[in-house]
Amino acid sequence: MSRTSTLQRNTKETQIAVSLQLDGTGTANVNTGIGFFDHMLTLFTAHSLIDLTLECCGDLHVDAHHSVEDTGIALGQAFAEALGDKTGVRRYGFFTLPMDEALATAAVDFSGRSALVYNVQFREAKIGGFDTELVHEFWQALANAAKCTLHLNLHYGTNGHHVAEALFKAAARAIRNAVEPDPRQRGIPSTKGVL
Repeated sequence: MSRTSTLQRNTKETQIAVSLQLDGTGTANVNTGIGFFDHMLTLFTAHSLIDLTLECCGDLHVDAHHSVEDTGIALGQAFAEALGDKTGVRRYGFFTLPMDEALATAAVDFSGRSALVYNVQFREAKIGGFDTELVHEFWQALANAAKCTLHLNLHYGTNGHHVAEALFKAAARAIRNAVEPDPRQRGIPSTKGVL
């Protein structure tokens, strides 16, 4: 079964093209026009071992909000499409990751139910020119579109760049665990028989 997705999402605010391969090597070709966000998506790709090509042309003359949120929606839709009915995957994943002085935990369940629990506070409103509130917007959009339950917890951390990086890397590792094939799993990993 091909665990890939290629899609486009076009609105009056953003035009996004995404190509995703779950069984990749961590290769990223990402351009959103937002340098810090591209950095986060690139390291997310490297640590999840997905291959991701993503191009976003958004209304950055307004601000970065639409581009970040819509990228989360498009990426979540790509995960949902690539996972299909989720036959044979682990479904759950979690990871606690240190990034210098910051420590973050991510836990994910590709349950077919959308939820985000986000226990994170940044000390500053911006990392360079990037609004830190957009980290929440991205993960909320991704969880909604991927129909997954995602918990992100910051245990501690002072540097905003390190906090964001810990969250993206922890989520990448958790998602990697969840979407990997489980050789012992027969069928869909649910007593309901459907996810």
